[in-house]
Amino acid sequence: MIYLSLFAISFLAATILPFSSELTLAGLIATSNYDNLLLLIVASFGNVLGSVVNWVLGFYSKNLTTKKWFPFKDKQIEKSSQWFSKVGKWSLLFAWVPVIGDPLTLAAGLLRVKFIEFLILVSIGKVSRYFLIYYFI
Repeated sequence: MIYLSLFAISFLAATILPFSSELTLAGLIATSNYDNLLLLIVASFGNVLGSVVNWVLGFYSKNLTTKKWFPFKDKQIEKSSQWFSKVGKWSLLFAWVPVIGDPLTLAAGLLRVKFIEFLILVSIGKVSRYFLIYYFI
């Protein structure tokens, strides 16, 4: 049950909800009651999958960004798109950064970044962040 909860928190933290998957993972690792490698894998998978949802939203919903219910604000999308245009696809290595990371993954979809490139770069950044947490705790 704890692994499913970690997956859900990590997934939602990568979408529009302000969850802290890092604190959850760190707390679970610190208790030493669980398989730490499995915790790392579950958190990474959930977080990367959440970013994939953002990419899909961006890729298939260019017309929906003006809708009031759309989860990202124009300012977030504009700032992320500018940063993305300046740095390029390599900026996806920083998709884990709070505030800008989630809109960045949406911008990648809007800007039609190839899915495999998106997946590799986002995975490297997000897994590296979780690995550092895992290593230092």
